[in-house]
Amino acid sequence: MTDDSDFGERIRQSFGRQGTMAMIGAELTRIEPAMVQIELPFDPKLTQQHGLLHAGIISAALETACTCAAYAKVDPEVSLLTIEFKVNLMSPGRGERFLFRGEITKPGSTIIVADGRAYAISDGPAKLIASMTSTMMVIRGREDIVG
Repeated sequence: MTDDSDFGERIRQSFGRQGTMAMIGAELTRIEPAMVQIELPFDPKLTQQHGLLHAGIISAALETACTCAAYAKVDPEVSLLTIEFKVNLMSPGRGERFLFRGEITKPGSTIIVADGRAYAISDGPAKLIASMTSTMMVIRGREDIVG
């Protein structure tokens, strides 16, 4: 694992290369040594048939938050790929904004596990709408998988 203090820039660069996050309007709003936060405004184009934030959007944002958080725990020359995740949808995705937080549960040199939480934000306190456990594999020496 790395002691590199410039993990924030690597996380910003990785996030910036993700066309999906740009397409849905997600923003990287907080970076800490083992935690990343992404925010997303409500957009009717991201809903399912009942007007709620689609489970696929929730899953994508949570997976991205978890993977970005893991970049703080790896050497600068390696990349990460998610190899498994489980999502629990706990409450309807109804809100003005959504917050997705990924935190490292178990760092490792080959496998990293992270947990994510998604919150709906409107008037009043944020409401937990989903959780995720994600497993990432550390990738070394692959020219086709960078950052």
